[in-house]
Amino acid sequence: MDQIVLMWAGFAVFVGVLLAFDLGVFSKKSHVISGREALMRCAAYSTLAMIFAAGVFHFQGSQKGLEFLTGYLIEYSLSVDNIFVIALIFTHFAVPPQYQHRVLFWGILGALVMRGVLIVAGTALIQEFHWIIYIFGAFLIFSGIKMLMSVDDEPDMENNRIVKFVRSRFRMTDGYEGQNFFVMRDGVRMMTPLFLVLILIEFTDLVFAVDSIPAVFSVTTDPFIVWTSNVFAILGLRALYFALASIIHRFHYLKYGLSLVLVVVGAKMMMVDIYKMPTALALGITAFLVGGSIVFSMLKTRGEAAPDAADDEARRWWVPGSPAKGAGGSTAASSSEAAAASSDGKGQ
Repeated sequence: MDQIVLMWAGFAVFVGVLLAFDLGVFSKKSHVISGREALMRCAAYSTLAMIFAAGVFHFQGSQKGLEFLTGYLIEYSLSVDNIFVIALIFTHFAVPPQYQHRVLFWGILGALVMRGVLIVAGTALIQEFHWIIYIFGAFLIFSGIKMLMSVDDEPDMENNRIVKFVRSRFRMTDGYEGQNFFVMRDGVRMMTPLFLVLILIEFTDLVFAVDSIPAVFSVTTDPFIVWTSNVFAILGLRALYFALASIIHRFHYLKYGLSLVLVVVGAKMMMVDIYKMPTALALGITAFLVGGSIVFSMLKTRGEAAPDAADDEARRWWVPGSPAKGAGGSTAASSSEAAAASSDGKGQ
């Protein structure tokens, strides 16, 4: 018991130090994250995850080590879902690049808290009611199929239920106010569009967490392995976004691979009492689907006109709360408003 408490406490301190260092050093000043800086951060977080995996193999055995690696790969792969949506949200609301890292820092902090709550709840439910694993599995299959059908959809962001709810209940400034989430105007505290973007990102992660956390439960029900694999994947999410944002148009077919991962892990959960898929096999299938879709994407998108393709790709995917835009829909007005908000904010 003391060893378990020590593991949880040690990992919590480790994460706290990482976040404090990020907030105090990397996020001290608003600046545009370069591709080189993003890749270095990605490499650093991935290296930390592999060092941790080596520790799990050494102290808890090969089975737990494989469970961590599989859970981490699933979570890290599915976090790319968030990246597609984050890119779409930032594009629609024309968020200035120098403010994006601040939004993502607080978004990731909120994601860690929400996922911790979901992991505790999910572990308790599975231990108390074994049959709920079938519900999780069916939900993952449903989500995977839904995402497959939404690959080429353009969401109607102006009719997003969260956007409409927030705008109808809170006073909001017309444009960005630097990196501030709230400002005072004539004695009244007003929300800025930057906080609306943060709310959307947090809600998106909550919805995707309902997919990704059950996916890890298909590999292990050990809450420490589920939690740590989630944390390492989420910590690297912001760096991964900045590393991929400029070439996101090259990864169109990755969306199909990620959707199939959900279907596969959902099927694994549904068959748990009939056939227990080996963890190594689950790791291999996940790596094949993700790696294969990346390679296929890179081959199929060679020679594309990057600016046009990137802009088009950044406007397509499934955003929670947003209906698919109809063929006759138009967002010209909303896009111009977002651009105006950006230009207003840059000068402040």
